[in-house]
Amino acid sequence: MPPRDRFPEAPSMSSYRNNDLDPWWMPFTDNRKFKAAPRMLVAAKDMHYTAADGYLVLDATAGLWCVNAGHARARIAQAVGEQALTLDFAPSFQFGHPLGFTLASRLTTLLPGDLNRIFFANSGSEAVDSALKIALAYHRVTGNAARTRLIGRERGYHGVGFGGISVGGIPGNRKLYGTMLGGVDHLPHTHDPSRAFTRGQPTTGMHLADALEGLVALHDASTIAAVIVEPLAGSTGVLPPPVGYLQRLREICTRHGILLIFDEVITGFGRLGTAFAAERFGVLPDMVAMAKGLTNGVIPMGAVAVRQGLYDRFLEASADGIELPHGYTYSGHPVAAAAALATLDIYREEALFERADAISPAFEQAVHGLRDARHVIDIRNLGLVAGIELAPGTKPGARGMTVLQHCFEAGLLVRVTGDTIALSPPLIIEESQIDQIVQTLRDVLAMVD
Repeated sequence: MPPRDRFPEAPSMSSYRNNDLDPWWMPFTDNRKFKAAPRMLVAAKDMHYTAADGYLVLDATAGLWCVNAGHARARIAQAVGEQALTLDFAPSFQFGHPLGFTLASRLTTLLPGDLNRIFFANSGSEAVDSALKIALAYHRVTGNAARTRLIGRERGYHGVGFGGISVGGIPGNRKLYGTMLGGVDHLPHTHDPSRAFTRGQPTTGMHLADALEGLVALHDASTIAAVIVEPLAGSTGVLPPPVGYLQRLREICTRHGILLIFDEVITGFGRLGTAFAAERFGVLPDMVAMAKGLTNGVIPMGAVAVRQGLYDRFLEASADGIELPHGYTYSGHPVAAAAALATLDIYREEALFERADAISPAFEQAVHGLRDARHVIDIRNLGLVAGIELAPGTKPGARGMTVLQHCFEAGLLVRVTGDTIALSPPLIIEESQIDQIVQTLRDVLAMVD
């Protein structure tokens, strides 16, 4: 492999080497293995992290699907600092602040149809749980209290709240926590191994949405509140929706009075070349959960966009008083709102959504060039997202983690889910950096058993 680039003015590393690593119980991490050989990141700028040894690491994952505009954007940092010195916190229960209203208004201009009411949360997990609660409450206030059943999808990921893991369909995220919420069922996933190496959306598989009709027949539509899906399933290994699949779900939900929720925590803010996947696929859900790219990962923030008709029913059902007893201490936090507004300015002024759309064909061509690489059994992509599935090694996930470690040592940050390498680079990526990602992966796969 070529020599790695070193950051010319790397921060002092001694404190990072000497830190006591034991107290932090790290999330979704093999803590014993990590603390025996930590992968420490100490700085970031644009497309790169700086590792604790001072070497640059090309970010092929936008942090964790969130740093869409690249790292350490001065405009966002300045907005955060100025806001913290102006209004560091304002309660959102019975009080407001201007930036929250400005941000809500700005978001509605990016969303299709009448998705023009915004409820703020602090993460994707909170956004999903908020959307599920709004769905249940909506049916209650409209006189359909029997509609309590929630429908998710196998292999779906909707965060880590009890609502999210209940409608989610990744067994490893559920098995330690008991019976979850009651009254939850799941649609089948859309992955078909016989369609390996599909570019973009699979042309077959729309019929899988018809499983919702089966659940309606089983449970009766009068008991079903909402269906929640990721337009593109991300954390399970990048599963683009079959052509017509989301449209079919919308048709069935509309016919039976079931709310349709899109979890766009990953797909929102340009990942698929449009502001939201709902726009790309031409499907209007009843709610959209968002987070991650909302603030470019700088400050935690999430939100739910709700169609005006749903919001209006809450107001009609409550002549006065609190119409939705739900919220968070940090809902619409002023510093997070400042970060989000600065982020939206960057997206607009640099036309990053359009840029992502324009560079996606080159990204697709490059990643599918790994079709003949060692261990690769499938490649899936859409927009600036790709999943490169590997044949399992000695045990499921072992080869994926080995690739992650070797890529890091070679100056490349990737994400793995099981034995699938997930790529979701910042929208500012250059074609030369796409080539670097693919070549590094090819070199690493050639040396991994």
